[in-house]
Amino acid sequence: MSVDRETILSVLDRLPLPDGGTLVSRDLIRALGIEQSDVRFVIEAESPEQARALEPVRLQAETALRALPGVTGVHVVTTAHGPSVKAPSLKIGQHPAPQQGGPQPISGIDRIIAVGSGKGGVGKSTVSSNLAVALARQGRRVGLLDADIYGPSQPRMMGVSKRPASPDGKTIIPLTAHGVTMMSIGLMLKEDEAVIWRGPMIMGALQQLLTQVEWGRLDVLIIDLPPGTGDIQLSLGQRTHLTGAIVVSTPQDVALLDARKAIDMFQKLKTPVLGLIENMSSYICPNCGHEAHIFGHGGVAAEARRLDLPFLGELPLDLAVRLAGDSGTPVAAGDGPLAEAYAALAGRLVAGGMA
Repeated sequence: MSVDRETILSVLDRLPLPDGGTLVSRDLIRALGIEQSDVRFVIEAESPEQARALEPVRLQAETALRALPGVTGVHVVTTAHGPSVKAPSLKIGQHPAPQQGGPQPISGIDRIIAVGSGKGGVGKSTVSSNLAVALARQGRRVGLLDADIYGPSQPRMMGVSKRPASPDGKTIIPLTAHGVTMMSIGLMLKEDEAVIWRGPMIMGALQQLLTQVEWGRLDVLIIDLPPGTGDIQLSLGQRTHLTGAIVVSTPQDVALLDARKAIDMFQKLKTPVLGLIENMSSYICPNCGHEAHIFGHGGVAAEARRLDLPFLGELPLDLAVRLAGDSGTPVAAGDGPLAEAYAALAGRLVAGGMA
């Protein structure tokens, strides 16, 4: 027997909150996902104090949902963000301000790493969010910027949806999730609203996200780039002093064709390529344990050797990664082999002085 979204919300709507209302009536449920018999969602509190007060309700919710026929797993996390004071000013159509002197550092940020792919569909955004969380778990002060203006996905993957605060209408206060300071244009738009901007508008928005956000002191800022080699990549490379770039690809030849273009772009922009990652490298059947290489295997490592670039490691193709991303809790925030794979990747970056 399967369970549906309406049944889940009906159960949650019967659990009273300490200060009145329910999780549903107060609109505190985010990223609700149901995969077969597994239920995941985020309780988004308005403050850390409210998050602590909601802990008994979170436990009640897990208990009540596990009692439903057809539910075998329930995963609920609580996030807390300060209330928005004033909506940040991001004028649509604003062109970037002139800049003198070439690429500039961002105050308070020690290292800036761009994560690119050359093409979509290789898991670049998933790698970016999980790498950020893995670095944060290793004690680094980490920021995550979703630079995919046309298709921002980090708010869903990181489990945040609050509109950022802006005390003066200029400075933007970023959100925090899973130990990572993060910002995305997706937090400033309606979820289904399309961005229909020309290049200068896109570059102006990127400039605001980099320079108007109050990032604070960070050891490393991870920038999740959009696919391709277009305006965002060019603007970032010309205006921002990047520590380097990581290129993500799946092993097959078609993906590597575009990964080579991304590498060439970074080299032309004089951005060091810190290494290559092979994503979706292998798949382990959960029923029989057979290991399959759906997209091939070893292609990215071979390319790294050919170009004399560091190979940072392999990441598996696993359903849990997708479920975790959809639920707003990156798999690197948990335990098990997948979290360990991202921890190892983060460890290599730290050991090499790159993060």
